[in-house]
Amino acid sequence: MGPPAAAGLSPQTWPSSGSYRPRSTSAGSALTSAAIAPVPQARQVPVIQLPHTFEEPRKRISSVMDIDKFQQSETSGKLFLGFVVALSEAIKGHKISDACREGRIVKLLVGILEKMSKWIDDIPPRQQAARYGNPAFRDWHAQLNHQGPALIQEILPEELHPAVVEVFPYFADSCGNSSRIDYGTGHEANFAAFLLCLARLGLVDEGDYQALVARVFVTYLDLMRKLQMTYWLEPAGSHGVWGLDDYHFLPFIFGAAQLTDHKYMKPKSVHNQDILDNFSKEYLYLGCVDFVKKVKKGPLAEHSPMIDDISGVASWNKVHGGMLKMYKVEVLEKVPIMQHFLFGSLIRW
Repeated sequence: MGPPAAAGLSPQTWPSSGSYRPRSTSAGSALTSAAIAPVPQARQVPVIQLPHTFEEPRKRISSVMDIDKFQQSETSGKLFLGFVVALSEAIKGHKISDACREGRIVKLLVGILEKMSKWIDDIPPRQQAARYGNPAFRDWHAQLNHQGPALIQEILPEELHPAVVEVFPYFADSCGNSSRIDYGTGHEANFAAFLLCLARLGLVDEGDYQALVARVFVTYLDLMRKLQMTYWLEPAGSHGVWGLDDYHFLPFIFGAAQLTDHKYMKPKSVHNQDILDNFSKEYLYLGCVDFVKKVKKGPLAEHSPMIDDISGVASWNKVHGGMLKMYKVEVLEKVPIMQHFLFGSLIRW
């Protein structure tokens, strides 16, 4: 469930319309029909009506045919991608620190994620010869599975307590896989799915979306980075130097949206270390580039040619549109990633 394969993702193939077209590769022809489609658009999230029967979500995708069904579904694929687009639209033009509506659910979610971060301090990594895959992560994940359902129940009104059985599995899976001790974009997608479930329950609405990114997702990203660096989680399906990031994709989408129409910072600004030093805490895209530069050695063009190539795109608006296209094609249309996605009564198969 790792980051996107970058073969064929050169920003040079992004036309002025913002459409992403893969280069001519073995997979390129299979992707062409999807790649020339318009940039995905935001969608409103329908709220469920009570009474409602909740169910434990399960995996449904195992083939390309299943991917096609998911992509065409109004109750799953189109709803999920439209929600991601809506989140990015809500953060467009805003710094992380900008004032936003921080409701009860947002504050409780931030508190839960911060509590989970403290668990890492109480469960230090074990001494081992191997760099990746520290088994202490399994102890941390066991604590999540033990305490997590009660924590999630705290954010739900009493009439929605039965929803824990459906909502918590998304939350648990968004924190990586304890058996393989890995993390990738599929896990990240399940965190977005968790937030989508809260919107389906009517606990958050479009007025909360900016805070869901600037407060909740940012805190989640900090937690995941801490897990990755403390327990050295394996990048799930990492594509090495061609990936954007060994673990994440969504912060690049949200970060490009933040920088859209910025007066001074352009895509090429990622090469200015002073800008990264001063603004990486305010803009997710810059934060991602800064993180990659700290954990990988050598010039950006060598260890992260995808990020280096994107810096040559003319505007952040084109980067944002291209990122959404890449996410759809290289994450949501990939069986190895989406085979782990969960479906229940809130995100229906």
